[in-house]
Amino acid sequence: MIKKEKIYKYLFASLAFASLVFLVGITIVLFKEGLPIFKEVGFFEFLGGKYWYPTYEPADFGILPLVLGSFAVTGGALFICVPLGVGSALYINEIASQRQKTILKPLIEILAGVPSIVYGFFGMVVVAPFLQKALGLPVGQTAFTGSLMLGIMATPTVCSISEDALSFVPKSFRYASFATGANRWQTLTKVIIPSAGSGISTAIILGMSRAVGETMTVLMVTGGAAVIPHTLFQPVRTMTATIAAEMGETVLGSSHYHALFAIGLILFFITLVFNIIAELISRRFRIKLGLGR
Repeated sequence: MIKKEKIYKYLFASLAFASLVFLVGITIVLFKEGLPIFKEVGFFEFLGGKYWYPTYEPADFGILPLVLGSFAVTGGALFICVPLGVGSALYINEIASQRQKTILKPLIEILAGVPSIVYGFFGMVVVAPFLQKALGLPVGQTAFTGSLMLGIMATPTVCSISEDALSFVPKSFRYASFATGANRWQTLTKVIIPSAGSGISTAIILGMSRAVGETMTVLMVTGGAAVIPHTLFQPVRTMTATIAAEMGETVLGSSHYHALFAIGLILFFITLVFNIIAELISRRFRIKLGLGR
């Protein structure tokens, strides 16, 4: 029995450290392949350049249009997924009957598991033509279309984590609020949401992280134009879509090849920052409720 326990212990320990090894390996590859581009193009010139023409002579490696395109699509997605996700979580946790909860919560979890290419295909075939016709746009594949699809994709993540945060709010808070004469709406807005604020903030940040790192959906529905966006109703290209669209056609070891790895390196740090912020907020939330560190 003791020997089996030791085997299980070492097995699970090796699996845990394997993920760390993979992370370190990915980081090393990103640095190794991404840093050489900065010998040709300065970091700030690379990050702030207005033109992305990697195959021209001379080539332009400015990723500002890609960065702005990524944040435009992500910002638009937040305006969709935050009200839908948090509102759904509030309804499931505070208003829905037990029978409705048993239906809605698994349904939302299923939506989170739908492959991104399915959302992208639906957006390209159905949503983009509809928006083009309804809004009178020259083309339906725009930043707004990408925001709409990413917002729908991120909603299950925001809803699930927000609902978990709301479920940790002690019932005594609700009873105390009702005892002072507050109605359900006042209890929701003045007591429950502020008490679960840290957890809801974590959900929003993780939803944003999901949207920033999405590839196939934005590749299919945003138009792929590497230009600085002035409105949401024009084609854009994100950083992830650029890597996916161009990596297969680049020459191994070329400047273009290293530039794409540098984009991946910047994306790595962006998502890392988002996850660190989410972890700090989540830790504060757990300490606040006395659940430990």
